[in-house]
Amino acid sequence: MKKIVILLAALVALLVGVLTQQNLKVDFTTLDGQGQRWSHSQGNWKVVNYFAEWCAPCLREMPELNHFYHQYNYEIDIFAVSFDPLNKDQLTNLRQKYDIQFPIIEKLYNLPWDNPPNSLPTTFILDADGKVRKQLKGEQSAEKLMNTINLLKTL
Repeated sequence: MKKIVILLAALVALLVGVLTQQNLKVDFTTLDGQGQRWSHSQGNWKVVNYFAEWCAPCLREMPELNHFYHQYNYEIDIFAVSFDPLNKDQLTNLRQKYDIQFPIIEKLYNLPWDNPPNSLPTTFILDADGKVRKQLKGEQSAEKLMNTINLLKTL
C-alpha cells in the first residue's frame, strides 16, 4: 500500500512538473524581460516588424509604427525585431536613438514563420492564435497595417 501511495505521489509531481514546464515556455522575450508566447495574446492580433539600423526604409517607417502602436495597442500587439544579432545594450541604444516606442524582441526562441526575412523592412501579421496570416514587404503606414488586419479578419 505504501508503494502505491509513493508511486501516485511521484506521478502527480511529474504531471505538475510537465504542466508547469509548458506554462513557463516562451516563444520570445522582449527587451524589458517579458516572456511571451505567440498564441497567448488574449485575443489580440500581432504585428512583428523586422528592421535594421542600416536600412533607411526601416527607419523611415518607425514613426508610422509608433503611431500604430499608440492608436491600436489595446487590440493589436506590435513588436520590433532587429535583423542583426544585437545584445541588450545595443538594442536599448537603438530604441533610444530612433525613438522606438513599442516593445522590441530581444530573444526569439520559436518563429511562427519559416525563416527570417530576406529583405527589409518586412512585417508579419499574426492572428489571435499566433498564426502568420500575412507577410508585408517594404515600408508600412499605420493606416495600411490596420486596413490589412481588418481585411484579414473578414476572411
